[in-house]
Amino acid sequence: MIQQLIEQKLHQAFHPLYLDVRNESYMHNVPPGSESHFKVVVVSELFEGERLISRHRKVNGVLADELSNSIHALAIHTYTPEEWSKENEFAPASPKCAGGGN
Repeated sequence: MIQQLIEQKLHQAFHPLYLDVRNESYMHNVPPGSESHFKVVVVSELFEGERLISRHRKVNGVLADELSNSIHALAIHTYTPEEWSKENEFAPASPKCAGGGN
């Protein structure tokens, strides 16, 4: 499954203190059981001193093969442990799909 592969790769790359990978395909106009739209929340000390764009590039780099072949959309939320604490351990909800679905 793609979701498990994403989790495995992000764990290996970032040694996160918190990781949440959600398959949000059901929110889009795709066949039931699809694994094409994901949201990831990664909290890692490795993001200390990194700008947001750099963090996202690193996540995209780790998942480059999946983004080229399987994933249609990827929402990325990256935090340092301190930032995560300031956010009350909460990442924003994904917006409703403008292209249909639920």
